[in-house]
Amino acid sequence: MRERSRKMANGEWRMASGEWEENRKMSMYVLRVVELSVKGARVVVQGAIARAEAMGIPQCVAVVDRGGNLMVFERMDGAKLHSQFTAIQKAYTAVSTSFPTGQLPFELGVGIALGSGDRFATIAGGLPIVIDGEIIGAIGVGSGTDEEDIEVAEAGIAALKGAIAKI
Repeated sequence: MRERSRKMANGEWRMASGEWEENRKMSMYVLRVVELSVKGARVVVQGAIARAEAMGIPQCVAVVDRGGNLMVFERMDGAKLHSQFTAIQKAYTAVSTSFPTGQLPFELGVGIALGSGDRFATIAGGLPIVIDGEIIGAIGVGSGTDEEDIEVAEAGIAALKGAIAKI
């Protein structure tokens, strides 16, 4: 019987002899990635909504996974209807570019938005979600000012990091 990795008393994992070489060879063909779970995406949205409620500003909040697929969306009562679309686009843009939205010069942003079939957001409120140096998704917030949207998005990410820190 072949020896496999095992969890040590201190909580760390120890790789069995030979397994390291096998993993190294496999990495030529298979990537191991950190994925945002739906539960994690809900934590992000709940943290963002809590901040928006504290600020008294109804918001639309969208969270996408690393591939730009919508995972969780919530529109608070009173949030602007058109912000449903922009919140999703902000999240998609942030994950696909690996940068916060709203930082491009106007002319360049408009050109890219038109060239992408309107999938590219040029306004602030989209932030990548980075855990352990990896982008695992993004949040997009819309219905407030740029500063309000960013503050709400940051609160959502902070909620996820806080939940992870408690583990």
